[in-house]
Amino acid sequence: SCGVKRGSVIVNDALNGLYHLGRTLGRGHFAVVKLARHVNTGQLVAVKIINKTKLDVMATSHLLQEVRCMRRVQHPNVVRLYEVIDTPSTLYLVMELAEGGDLYDYIQRHDGGVAEVTAKRHFAQIVRAVSYCHRLHVVHRDLKPENVVFFPQQGAVKLTDFGFSNLFQPGTMLATSCGSLAYSAPEILLGEEYDAPAVDIWSLGVILYMLVCGVPPFHETNDSETLVMILDCRYRVPEHVSDHCRHLISRMLQKDPTSRATLDEIEAHDWLKGLDDALLTPEAPPSWLSGALSLNSPRSAPESGDLLAAKPTNHTPFPGPWQPSLNVPLFFILLLCFFILFYCCCVNVVIMCFVLSTGPGLLVKEFCFVFFISMEFSG
Repeated sequence: SCGVKRGSVIVNDALNGLYHLGRTLGRGHFAVVKLARHVNTGQLVAVKIINKTKLDVMATSHLLQEVRCMRRVQHPNVVRLYEVIDTPSTLYLVMELAEGGDLYDYIQRHDGGVAEVTAKRHFAQIVRAVSYCHRLHVVHRDLKPENVVFFPQQGAVKLTDFGFSNLFQPGTMLATSCGSLAYSAPEILLGEEYDAPAVDIWSLGVILYMLVCGVPPFHETNDSETLVMILDCRYRVPEHVSDHCRHLISRMLQKDPTSRATLDEIEAHDWLKGLDDALLTPEAPPSWLSGALSLNSPRSAPESGDLLAAKPTNHTPFPGPWQPSLNVPLFFILLLCFFILFYCCCVNVVIMCFVLSTGPGLLVKEFCFVFFISMEFSG
């Protein structure tokens, strides 16, 4: 159809010279996620391609919040947003590629749950990511296994999909109901104002339960029954789950948000003690795009509503060959200065040799001749 052709032209024009697009990784109402390869480096990335012309007010708000929050967080256990490319009709989010799939599929492959020693490593990394986000006053609000992805080469699990995320001020309540039913805290489902960190902690409790049990704690044949179970906080922990793990789950799945465990309590819990920090510290993500989101970068998305305005941006999104911002080592700066000084010295030596060889009298005559000619032309 014409729409498809127009969309494909937009993609080709926008990413020309930067990325080669591959297969589709996922598809939503307003966006498609594609595998892409960076032209110069060969690095594989995920590109989220969003049709801005189809966004309603709510979707626009969520998208703007997603970009704003992902730009704010830079953590080994959060999927990196490398670059934002904005055109009049399409927005491109270039992100780290999760090659190992998501936590939901991982749990589905482990009937009855994951061994606790493995679950600890995964859960501890998720907690670190959430704790980091909360310190930056970013609440995720859609924590679930589908939004935790694996990076086998880095030995990491990472948070992704900040579409429902928001900024919060400690002590200030939020009111927007969002997230997925099976992972949402009771206060959100009741439509009440809620404390931002507390709703993420409830979702962490659901994730840990699923890791060690293989199924959600609140899951019935229909949404109405599931809702009742969540509001009553009724769930059963299988016998194979250890006492320490059982206790940690119970501290997070508290109906009263003020009674819920804090992140500090979770990180210090007995169940998470004894983990090797080396196993919890992922390798650094590729640095080839480390400067792409500099606030001064011409391809970086602004944090204002202009990002989604249906009009041309006042910059050229694609200035030609890939030119990432670089953190130049001090050694090379000093070396460059040395060569500049050396060049200046050589020029001065040549001039002095010329003066000595021609004699000062001849130079004075040449100067007077040039001055006379210039005066004639100016007159």
